[in-house]
Amino acid sequence: MSSAAEQIAGGATVAVLPIGSFEQHGPYLPLATDTVIAATLAREIAAAYAVQRLPPITISCSHEHAAWPATVSISATTLYAMVRDVSDSLHHSGISTLVLVNGHGGNYVLGNAVQEAGLRGRRLALFPGEADWAAARAAAGLESAAVTDMHAGELETSILLHAHPDLVRPGYAAGDERADDRRHLLTRGLAGYTTSGVVGQPSLASARKGRDVLASLVASFAEYAHL
Repeated sequence: MSSAAEQIAGGATVAVLPIGSFEQHGPYLPLATDTVIAATLAREIAAAYAVQRLPPITISCSHEHAAWPATVSISATTLYAMVRDVSDSLHHSGISTLVLVNGHGGNYVLGNAVQEAGLRGRRLALFPGEADWAAARAAAGLESAAVTDMHAGELETSILLHAHPDLVRPGYAAGDERADDRRHLLTRGLAGYTTSGVVGQPSLASARKGRDVLASLVASFAEYAHL
């Protein structure tokens, strides 16, 4: 993390806020997987662009994972309030744009926070977007479709194998569990579709894919750096 003097000297007008979660990721990835991924991506972005990197929000909206012990959630209202407060604080210190680097797909409220920010004279963005993830999957040659690769699958396991291999426990190569039809996920929770907590094909993961996913996402951030 840079000092206040370094931030001023660098003239950053964009801040990145990693937002993760604290939820089950099967038997081989840590509870903090989404936070680790969001923070890792924010670190890579800060190395490539003149942005202010903020510490992560580590607990968010993981209610669909409540069937598994140790998962912890906050309400969508609380997460919204946290983002709004951070945005207001940054605005008063001269930061014009806050980019939410979201590592957890269940944080639906972040889209609303971005949409409504302009009405208060604030500029927010949500990254990565669907197009950014699609480009990264293609660039890395991921084999599983996005609908299959929902949770603790090829994508997330690959990123950790590259950036934090010490966090990946044995077992991912035999951890595949598919549930492409999840139309009642919000009602039934993830436990309605998986016994292990995994929805995806982690057996397809590799460190090389994780490296290429991150590189593609960092390149995609260029548009967000100049909003």
